[in-house]
Amino acid sequence: MRGKLSKMSEKRNIRDHKRRLLAAKYELRRKLYKAFCKDLDLPRDKHRYKLSKLPRNSSFARVRNRCISTGRPRGVDEFFRISRIVFRGLASRGPGIKKSSW
Repeated sequence: MRGKLSKMSEKRNIRDHKRRLLAAKYELRRKLYKAFCKDLDLPRDKHRYKLSKLPRNSSFARVRNRCISTGRPRGVDEFFRISRIVFRGLASRGPGIKKSSW
């Protein structure tokens, strides 16, 4: 099971990827409606209604950083998108990264 995704973590990664795509698609629209809601001169109800009609998964708050190799949700480096455990395993095998001790 090491290094390979289980069925459940694979599903989670796919779900997270779909959420990222939806969030990117509706990002401008969502920001526009939120700006209209904050404006005191404009009617809020209409824009709040439009904001509530957008898909739930289009919110960036629902996107979770997950490791692309194991699906682990915690301890994930944003730049590499791998968990600290996978990173340490890859670093110990390959050249260029040295474990620090002081």
